[in-house]
Amino acid sequence: MSHQNLEQRRFAEVRTAGRKLEGYAALFASEARIGDFVETIAPGAFRASLAGDVLALQDHAFDKVLGRTQSGTLRLSEDERGLAFSLDLPDTTVGRDVLALAERGDLGGMSFGFTIPEGGDKWDGPRRTLHAVDLMEVSVVSAWPAYPDTATELALRSRRPNLESERRRRALILARLSHCD
Repeated sequence: MSHQNLEQRRFAEVRTAGRKLEGYAALFASEARIGDFVETIAPGAFRASLAGDVLALQDHAFDKVLGRTQSGTLRLSEDERGLAFSLDLPDTTVGRDVLALAERGDLGGMSFGFTIPEGGDKWDGPRRTLHAVDLMEVSVVSAWPAYPDTATELALRSRRPNLESERRRRALILARLSHCD
């Protein structure tokens, strides 16, 4: 499998439940500025990928596997909001580190790596809509999400009482960074 055309997007909605991470790896209809264009994901974009084997990684590193759909340690589904996930974290150094970072609220969120099948996206000027993607992996990441609307919930909700101001702060940082490109 070639990773030459692999694209990655980041999101930040993760919560812990025991040794599990749950949340959304992607949200539908949420806008992201990617370089000089704006991108959204259409409902159903992940449907075909749900039957395949998708990996859960840390920071897109293929040597840091946290789970996979084939073994049942990663569960993915689409609902009206987006691509939901539930990940059973392994009792490994990487798994324990991810859990500790999630509990402290230090994770940046989720990301996913994908390729676009023929006809899977539609362009309207500088706007791109993803209608179908070949999902290869979802990753727990340390960085900020590409889609700022998803930067609302990280780690334990009860430890993050002012999520709205944190979301706005991160959105401002992302806006500043996008103007520097």
